[in-house]
Amino acid sequence: MRDSAARNTPAQASAAQTAARTSGPGATGPDTAPPPGAATPAEASPTDTSPAAERPTLPEPYLTELAAGVHAFIQPDGGWCLNNAGFVTDGDTTLVVDTAATERRARLLRRRIAESGAPAPRMVVNTHHHGDHTYGNGVFAPEATVIGHASCRRELLAAGQQLHAVWPQVDYGDIRLTAPEITYTDELALHVGDIEVQLIHPGVAHTTGDTLVWLPRQRIVFAGDLVFHGGTPFVFMGSLAGSLRALELLRTLDAVTVVPGHGPVTGPEVYEGIERYLRFVGRLAQEGRAAGRTPLEVAREADLGQFAELAESERLVANLHRAYAELAGVAPGAPLDLVAGFGDMTVMNGGVPMACHA
Repeated sequence: MRDSAARNTPAQASAAQTAARTSGPGATGPDTAPPPGAATPAEASPTDTSPAAERPTLPEPYLTELAAGVHAFIQPDGGWCLNNAGFVTDGDTTLVVDTAATERRARLLRRRIAESGAPAPRMVVNTHHHGDHTYGNGVFAPEATVIGHASCRRELLAAGQQLHAVWPQVDYGDIRLTAPEITYTDELALHVGDIEVQLIHPGVAHTTGDTLVWLPRQRIVFAGDLVFHGGTPFVFMGSLAGSLRALELLRTLDAVTVVPGHGPVTGPEVYEGIERYLRFVGRLAQEGRAAGRTPLEVAREADLGQFAELAESERLVANLHRAYAELAGVAPGAPLDLVAGFGDMTVMNGGVPMACHA
């Protein structure tokens, strides 16, 4: 197991924001229209000082039932800080998969769970440490026990209030950082009544501490940010090669339903497009590095072709930074220069700081 960490500490993130004026890509994601009647406009953050006409009007998160007792909590538009979550219940016990980036959204998730008739959650599983998937843990703890990979715990504690440092203008609410209390290294089986929930670590991929949440009987996988549906994959804090290996692991599960970390619920057909993109990044990195070109030079001249329709396309340059590092022999997940990576993404975004919509 490799636990070297790409840590987004508050100090690093603050430096990245100051030097690179970066606050994360906020390009609109895929069409994630919820079921009829399920969406109402989300309120703008009270700290958002942009002109009203420039603020995105996003539908509220909504639930979609995947199987008896299994729901996904979808947050349109799926851009940065708008992740998916979900829950599993047998009517007596409830397990939550991931939380949300703000107290308001985490409380909305809790309210949607209650409205479904499920009891208050007793377990929360984090698919990785990033704040959009973990900031809301405190809304469920201490009544619920937080569970995650050992590296997820280490990274969360090291990162601190990572989102505050990168997007200080967002109204996060009362965020109480709550790291996993129970950790594992390779696999862990949980049981919600007679529903088996397998936690599987795929190795370093999106981060050093990713978890696949696999329901074998229902053939449903909560893939976390190993899968972006309609958005550009992001491996800057993990591994390009490791992400390709994780896709192979996902294929062996033979899931019918895939809940991505961002974007609408999909099926295993989503893996092919992600693999094509990651191999595209790998080819660009090999050619660019051999020619002595920087990741930014390569990204600015790249023909995205079929990948141009993906949201957050500026992530290409950050992914190239990771691919270059791996070609140079840097260990998967080892920390990279946040100022360089996020600064180059801002350049790719036309020099405009990318917006967070949470």
